[in-house]
This record gives sequence, structure tokens and C-alpha cells, in this order.
Amino acid sequence: MSNVTPATTGTAAAKHTASDAAGKNTIVDGVVSKVAGIAAREVPGVHDLGNGAARAIGAIRNAINQQDRGQGVSVEVGEKQVAADIVIVAEYPVELQKVADDVRQAVTQAIMQVVGMEVAEVNVTISDVHIPSDDADDADDSRVQ
Repeated sequence: MSNVTPATTGTAAAKHTASDAAGKNTIVDGVVSKVAGIAAREVPGVHDLGNGAARAIGAIRNAINQQDRGQGVSVEVGEKQVAADIVIVAEYPVELQKVADDVRQAVTQAIMQVVGMEVAEVNVTISDVHIPSDDADDADDSRVQ
């Protein structure tokens, strides 16, 4: 992510100054993470975002109706550019390279359109493959009904 120009104030936010108006716009890193997370989740073949620990915490958040849309997404926001790292769990059986490429494209497009910033890079890591039959097996393991 070395291509990103860091924000000069040391805050975790993207800063844009309109060329024909006084003042500045600030977009917090969490907003960029959320935009990227939403875009990644909409890609066919993506089951979830994040590694095992992040998904466990996400399950707790979901139980109390506080879903973290930025889960599994790490962004570095500069003054003009954004770099993102995204960890996904893919559905089985999908073409893993295609899903990763589709996530990269969807996240890049969302950041450019919604946030209005240039995207330096989007790194996609597939940390696991979700097998739907595993969910059915968990339900059958109960000894009582």
C-alpha cells in the first residue's frame, strides 16, 4: 500500500479540498471501509468477510442487531487515494480467482463512485471456503429435537 499519499494531519480520514470553494470535505476511514464491505458482500460467490476471529465477533454483533459492514476490510486513506485489503470467505464451488477479481472490481468501482477517490490497490485474500452442507450437518448433530 505504499502508493497511497498519507493524510497530512495524522487523522484517520480522507480529505478533499474543492478547487473552487473554500473549506474541506472529510471522509472517515470507517466510511470507506463500510462502502468497500458492502460492495464486496454483493459479489456472487462471497459468503462472508473476515477471518475466523472477525466472523466470530461479527456473529455476536449480528445477535444484538449491530452488524459491522466494514468487517474484514482494512483501508488506508490518503488525501487523494485509497488502498484496501479485504479478507473473504468464498462459497463452494466457485472459481476462487474469479470471485477475488470480481471483489476487486466491485470495491474499486464503489470507492470511486461513492467516495470519489482514486483507488491505488485492492488486495483480496480468500481465507476460507464455505461449504453449505456444513451448515446442514451442524443442525443434525443435536441429540434432542
